[in-house]
Amino acid sequence: FFISCRRTNSRRWRRRAKQAGGMSNEASQGVEHDIKLLVEGIKRLGAEKDGEIFTTFGEIFKDEVLEQQLESLVGSLKAAKKRGILTFEGEMLLQGAHDNVVISLKNAS
Repeated sequence: FFISCRRTNSRRWRRRAKQAGGMSNEASQGVEHDIKLLVEGIKRLGAEKDGEIFTTFGEIFKDEVLEQQLESLVGSLKAAKKRGILTFEGEMLLQGAHDNVVISLKNAS
């Protein structure tokens, strides 16, 4: 029940943002918060090389902490990629098929 309520709330936010002509301040803050949690998780899970931290989608997806914290892992990854915070190959990552895709966090400092 709790998960379905979270999904409903997410849909509600997207609908409100669309009606307002952009993302509401509250929704934007939620996205920024999720990206911050994702970055912290990647730092915890990844290995550093040449100023960037690397991990795989499979490691992130299977992490119990991020699973509990993030409403939408794929949505958070796409938002962080769009903002230039991290990089990965492809547009959307799916469990199983993309477990070995490397995700790198730019400017890991």
